Amino acid sequence: MTTRTGHPYHMHDAIYAQPGALRLLARANAAALTAATARVQRAARVIVTGIGSSWHAARVGELLLAGVGGLGLRARAIHAFELTRYWPALDASDALIALSHRGTTRDTVAAVAAARAAGTATLAVTGKGATTTLAADVTLTTVDQEASETHTVGYTAALALLAALAAGVGGDETTAHALESVPDLVATLLGQESWDDLAERYGGRRRYYFVGGGPNAATAAEAALKMHEASYVAALGFDCEEFLHGPWSAMTAEDALFVVTPAGPARARCLTAARVARAIGAAVIALAPEDDDETADVASEVVALPPLPEALSPLIAIVPLQLFAYHIAMREGANPDATRAESPAHARARGMITP
Repeated sequence: MTTRTGHPYHMHDAIYAQPGALRLLARANAAALTAATARVQRAARVIVTGIGSSWHAARVGELLLAGVGGLGLRARAIHAFELTRYWPALDASDALIALSHRGTTRDTVAAVAAARAAGTATLAVTGKGATTTLAADVTLTTVDQEASETHTVGYTAALALLAALAAGVGGDETTAHALESVPDLVATLLGQESWDDLAERYGGRRRYYFVGGGPNAATAAEAALKMHEASYVAALGFDCEEFLHGPWSAMTAEDALFVVTPAGPARARCLTAARVARAIGAAVIALAPEDDDETADVASEVVALPPLPEALSPLIAIVPLQLFAYHIAMREGANPDATRAESPAHARARGMITP
């Protein structure tokens, strides 16, 4: 793939490819979704695992399967590093859902191999061409391998497949219907703001905090990761209640808080986090429904989210945050595709890391 040295980088293309990619997923994976649904429904326990962005998607998948899928406490997200080292082995009554866009993440591959050896039903959610390394019983395929090291479309595609799987497991036609609207909602978001202007207004902050609750606690963590990967700035992602139990005290007026506040059980505490940040003097940028006057009153700026059930809201809430990370990278003169490959020190550090 070609290397780009200026805007638009590959990350930009991938962000804007999301509506089209999401429209194709259900049809392309119809047979695999049917097979995956049957395996999950038969399982005594369903473990969802991954690392990095795939771990954040696994956290969303846990709540989707527990709620929409009706599995309750039978669904559990476990980080792949811990699953392969600390947790008891899975058995033939379990199902493992492993997420890895490139299909080469060491611990995720090891988790699948161990599960298959134990007779566990294995499902992979992965990018095209990754099945040779992430060899599962059933594979749900997301998108082509991304040219940018900062993954975006692979993440939202994984979320969409997990949502479709959960709807199938739970026989939830309402969620399945709502999921069909997501590509158009993402397209609306992409054209909603002047994203470079947003980055200009809130660029140059000492630190960026991202806060969400329920499924959007993972959105906050994913947004912070995108800031690290794309623009190399200091960013932190928190569950709303965890933010309010200490981390808020490190915030100053030179920081910015992004808060995700769709309707749901976490909204009230997310608003408390926003009020705390505002009292400190930090800028507050809220991702909230367009008619949410209470959030608008406490925020410096609101990015309007289209209407969607909270369980599916991570699919759309992450998109403005991907764009913000990208345009902060442009402001900082960073290459969002390369994770600092041009830096000799970081290139040396990269050589010490195995996938």
